[in-house]
Amino acid sequence: MTYCCAIKINAGMVFLSDSRTNAGVDSISTFRKMLVYERPGDRFMVMLSAGNLSITQSVREILQDESVEHLETGAPVTIWNARSMFDAARVLGSAVRRVEERDGPALRQAGLDFNVSLIFGGQIAGEGMRLFLVYSAGNFIEATAETPYFQIGESKYGKPVLDRVITTTTPLDEAAKCALVSMDSTIKSNLSVGLPLDLVVYQAGALQSDRVICIDHDNPYFQMLHNSWGERLRQVFDSIEDPQWNGGKTEVPLRVESKRNPALRKIGSPAERLI
Repeated sequence: MTYCCAIKINAGMVFLSDSRTNAGVDSISTFRKMLVYERPGDRFMVMLSAGNLSITQSVREILQDESVEHLETGAPVTIWNARSMFDAARVLGSAVRRVEERDGPALRQAGLDFNVSLIFGGQIAGEGMRLFLVYSAGNFIEATAETPYFQIGESKYGKPVLDRVITTTTPLDEAAKCALVSMDSTIKSNLSVGLPLDLVVYQAGALQSDRVICIDHDNPYFQMLHNSWGERLRQVFDSIEDPQWNGGKTEVPLRVESKRNPALRKIGSPAERLI
């Protein structure tokens, strides 16, 4: 399994992926899930992948040469000559469909699903930043101000902190920190996600980035973040008042009524226990 997330805010974009594809007692494999397409001054694009590894690797290879027709002129469009991120996302969707046409029937015959999901985002000169989530069918949706981030893979563990922190006005470095906390929470709760991590931080309008980082077990910042996040969560938890069951400020009624099942009704005596 894997976990990848990407954030688009006013100040720029953050892309983060782990590198674990298989986990077990005696089987842990590492493959990179991030690919950067960069032509400084012209375009900067990042693709994150999750799903069947053979499919994602095939999509990567085909994407280099894949083309679609321009919607207006009919001219061939590739990720390297596309004049909009929308057209570049169309090329990626076409690459996904081509792999499905080639490998899908054989996978289904073997009892396997055509399983792939991709995050694709960046900026091309002449337009603003854009971020897309591409599905197995090659169709895609775009991030909005109301939904400024996407996740693929084991997303549930890292989602709460993103929901509570990320807005379009979040500073870029804070967004990067939030993405790393989201990843750390996922690693803590799921063995199938693990280091090393690939992180890209892109500043709006730069059309290039020098903040492309690999984070391994020895990275001091990630170790500090991991330890601090756990300690601070414990401190916040300890600072919240415990529920008071017998007349305190946050009294919880001891009488429980159940209309659906009368057998669950309990009398509110302090000596009795709630179900």
